[in-house]
Amino acid sequence: MDTFELIKGAIDIHIHIGPDPNRRRRVTAYEAALQAKEAGMRGIVLKSHDYITTPVTYIIQQLVPGIELFGGIALDIEVGGLNPAAVEMAGKIHTRMVWMPTFSSKCDMQKHKIEGKGISILNESGKLLPVVTEILQLVKKYDMTVATGHISTAEIFALLAEVRRVGVERTIITHPLSVSFGCRASVEEQKEMIGQGVFIEHCFIATMPTSDRVDPQKIADAIRAVGPEHCIMSTDFGQIYNPPPVEGMRMYIETMLRCGLEEDEIVTMVRKNPARALGLPVL
Repeated sequence: MDTFELIKGAIDIHIHIGPDPNRRRRVTAYEAALQAKEAGMRGIVLKSHDYITTPVTYIIQQLVPGIELFGGIALDIEVGGLNPAAVEMAGKIHTRMVWMPTFSSKCDMQKHKIEGKGISILNESGKLLPVVTEILQLVKKYDMTVATGHISTAEIFALLAEVRRVGVERTIITHPLSVSFGCRASVEEQKEMIGQGVFIEHCFIATMPTSDRVDPQKIADAIRAVGPEHCIMSTDFGQIYNPPPVEGMRMYIETMLRCGLEEDEIVTMVRKNPARALGLPVL
């Protein structure tokens, strides 16, 4: 199969859309949905660092039938940070994804030498904040998926322990090989992170010239080491300087094939595992 066939039925769980209060975006929600449908994709998850995207997906779903659209909320300062009220609101309107803090995370702010404390899910003693447990209980109550966003590796391990204790069914480790944002987890740490309902998400953006310039082979090697059955391929596209997300997914698939991954492994990571991570039936 070529990339035009392999992308059919795919779900990209990480697409950024306009409008965005801080940066230009390549696509609107309507454009992202229409392009994905035309490519034969099954669905996309719309992400913003600044606002909940579920109302957007509700409207666009009516304009672009024939594709599954999902919204999410990132727990950054714009929604009140670690805010259980925002998470409950999100759950009540059938939001699918809850990301831990991204650009507002302490991890990111320290990386970029931004003044301010940033949001950490741990207290000064390194213990998980009680509010995180409250948020995870809401994630479970409303059958949502929790993703790690841009928190540190230490925070991820603390979160995963509580995820297991609370009984959250689906967790995504967000781009662990990224240099500029979030954690930088070794392959051995990634192996420790995986478990029942836990997926490692590798984003194509990390390989871009305007991003971290990660050698794509490093992603392929990490996938092979951890196991494709535990991994998800997403683009994290939507930046004005990158191709549209659909083209990004085609590029990603072709690149991973050239790096030695097999077609059936690609299908697992772009179709089956994203569906599992979102609590959808595997088609």
